Amino acid sequence: MKLGIISGYDDRSLSKVRERGLSYVEFCINHHEDEFLDQLSTIEKTLKNHQLSVFSVGRWGTERINKQGINRIEFEKNLRMIDAAKRLNSPVYVTGVNYVDELSYDDNIKYALAYLTELHDYAKKQRVEVAVYNCRWGNFIIGPDTWDVVLKAVPGLGIKYDPSHAIYDLKNYLKELNDYGQYVKHIHLKGSLRVDHLRVDDPPAGLDMTDWKSFMAILYKHHYQGGLSIEPHSPTWTHDLGEWGIKYTIDYFKPLIWEEKS
Repeated sequence: MKLGIISGYDDRSLSKVRERGLSYVEFCINHHEDEFLDQLSTIEKTLKNHQLSVFSVGRWGTERINKQGINRIEFEKNLRMIDAAKRLNSPVYVTGVNYVDELSYDDNIKYALAYLTELHDYAKKQRVEVAVYNCRWGNFIIGPDTWDVVLKAVPGLGIKYDPSHAIYDLKNYLKELNDYGQYVKHIHLKGSLRVDHLRVDDPPAGLDMTDWKSFMAILYKHHYQGGLSIEPHSPTWTHDLGEWGIKYTIDYFKPLIWEEKS
């Protein structure tokens, strides 16, 4: 497994990743995708200068489908993002599918499958794997009921898993990971704190209520060898406290990652 962090792509951000002792980054390009794509040559050079690798590129919260079916404008942007993932040697591209309220559930599933099939077919030619995130932000493919449909219909499609979303939905995240671990292509390490069924905060992973040791054991059971991406996600943990929290997460997970001796 590879430990890294979600990062900006400017020199200062990537330099900070290296200072933290990490070698892998994830890019979440939800907005300003044209700016990101226009700077790919510079990003490549900066990554090389800091000896960093990209283990995931993703796009959250956009309108992939609408009442007519696939949103072709957004779809083309996703194709360009997959091209960028290939260029940056990222093995995974992360996406989701929004729910259209004006449509029936069956039509939403039909259009979601059309989108994911076409996107997956394109990514496969680029040797990039597509993973659907389990977050509700512009996405309804978040758990077993929809996974059972799309994973069967689109062979090779994967899951980007973040246990915090299951925790806040009062679901059994260890069971989800155990049952679907074979499909997981990428992991977010985001802390969760729920008190009396209410979300309190997203503290640093390792300093929260998630049973990360059991979580990691299940990943080993499924022979997972992908990315573990730290996701700072709290208004509490910012500035100096946030930096301390990131260091805590790094120090917590490094002993849990087995490295094969060459």
